[in-house]
Amino acid sequence: MTKWRKAFTSENPIRAEIVKDVLENKGLNPVIVNKKEFVSQRGYCEVLVNADELLKAFRIIEEEVKFE
Repeated sequence: MTKWRKAFTSENPIRAEIVKDVLENKGLNPVIVNKKEFVSQRGYCEVLVNADELLKAFRIIEEEVKFE
């Protein structure tokens, strides 16, 4: 059974998708958990990775993902 850990959080689902794509391109298998309310759209999205890949995911995000 896979143990998931949070690698990234954002209120913007597009940013979560970008992070997910970057991690996938580096060989990781991330998933997005949308924790936004349906009606109000308040909340956030989390990008989760396998616990064994968490440090690698943090490094990739820090080095390769830039939002202005």
